[in-house]
Amino acid sequence: MKWPSVTIDTIDGPQKAVAPYIISASRSTDIPAFHAQWFFNRLKAGYCRWSNPFNGRAVYVSFEHVRAFVFWTKNAAPMLPFLPELDRRGVPYYFQFTINDYDAEGLEPHVPPLAERLATFKRLSQMLGKERVIWRYDPLLLTDTITVEKLLARVERIGQELSPYTEKLVFSFADIAGYAKVEKNLTEAGVHFREFDATSMHAFAAGLSRLLGAWDITGCTCAEAVDLSAYGIGHNRCIDGELLLRISGNAPAFLNAFGVEPPADPSGLPTIDSIRLKDKGQRKACGCIVSKDIGQYNTCPHLCRYCYANTSPTIVKRNMERVSAESEAIMADRAV
Repeated sequence: MKWPSVTIDTIDGPQKAVAPYIISASRSTDIPAFHAQWFFNRLKAGYCRWSNPFNGRAVYVSFEHVRAFVFWTKNAAPMLPFLPELDRRGVPYYFQFTINDYDAEGLEPHVPPLAERLATFKRLSQMLGKERVIWRYDPLLLTDTITVEKLLARVERIGQELSPYTEKLVFSFADIAGYAKVEKNLTEAGVHFREFDATSMHAFAAGLSRLLGAWDITGCTCAEAVDLSAYGIGHNRCIDGELLLRISGNAPAFLNAFGVEPPADPSGLPTIDSIRLKDKGQRKACGCIVSKDIGQYNTCPHLCRYCYANTSPTIVKRNMERVSAESEAIMADRAV
């Protein structure tokens, strides 16, 4: 899908900008945890600047036509004070909130303690409604000390806390071989990982299925080709048109943006088939509809050992020295 193009006023004068309907914030960095003030400054300004990670080209992104935001985080606490401003604007949004338990292994060295993350998740759910806070245990990682059984035990402990506060658990199996920098970072951290195979995937799904039934929540995989439907586990759409339609209350502005006529009967909800616009920039098994991500790689100080979005702690530290809440982009390229 090609986004509309608009002209915006920037600090460098008028510029052409893409004007997407859905903004992802972000698969590339934790905007709620580390860049919340920057995001709301840019929301007020009406645009941001984003750099293509492959060619470095700067792209201006206008918020003029935005119909929804999807936030990704491991710590939403810094963003909570800003949410009333987003509510006043009337733009639907929801959170993909990752809560893993790798504390003993030090795989997520700079996330808050688990108890704090659980409390933040619950508070966010109470503010927004449990359909708008999706729990991710992502990725599932096997090591010489973390077995399928231990993973299930950790998921169960967290799920006992979170199941009343969410409708869905999304997970993925760590694909370490596909990311050389992830393999390097894990190896340098002394983590003896192993890949999931069909047997371990199905063993995990069988155990999880029993938990999901007890909790009465849905389980889905993220960008996984494996078929786990026998366990009642489907394929997720993390940028989810059906959920956005649901929380937007069938807002005509949202539907019309995708060329969908609002239903004559207000109780009739169009299905995802009406706006099946797969994001071709994501992996083949990804079910997300198209969105524009505004994050930047190498700007997340959580420094999770398995993260594909960070090259190394050294680069992240260097980049964070350039981060400014006052700049057009997450990393300032000039004095502000």
